[in-house]
Amino acid sequence: QVQLVESGGGLVQPGGSLRLACAAKGFTFSIFTMSWHRQAPGKGRELVAFISTAAESTNYADAVKGRFSISRDNFKDTVYLQMMNLKPDDTAVYYCAAGPPFSPGYWGQGTQVTVSS
Repeated sequence: QVQLVESGGGLVQPGGSLRLACAAKGFTFSIFTMSWHRQAPGKGRELVAFISTAAESTNYADAVKGRFSISRDNFKDTVYLQMMNLKPDDTAVYYCAAGPPFSPGYWGQGTQVTVSS
């Protein structure tokens, strides 16, 4: 059974940092592009970042470039999202996903990130 389990979300002040993790089970993690998406209240889900199978390339949404960093550990079947200099506009539920970044086949349940003073 495929599982993607996110962790690391929470409440942080503007300018703070968080590191999200997504542990994968039930499929061959190393052959899947992995991505992070987010959905803010009242808005659609948006692609935040994605990383290729061997981490040879990464891509970011313009809104997070220079602040967020995606990485993966194919031995631990885990993908990470390091988020720095967080802003209130980053408040959202963050989801990891496996497969083509614009149409993933597998999704996690999401983890809430709230940026507020």
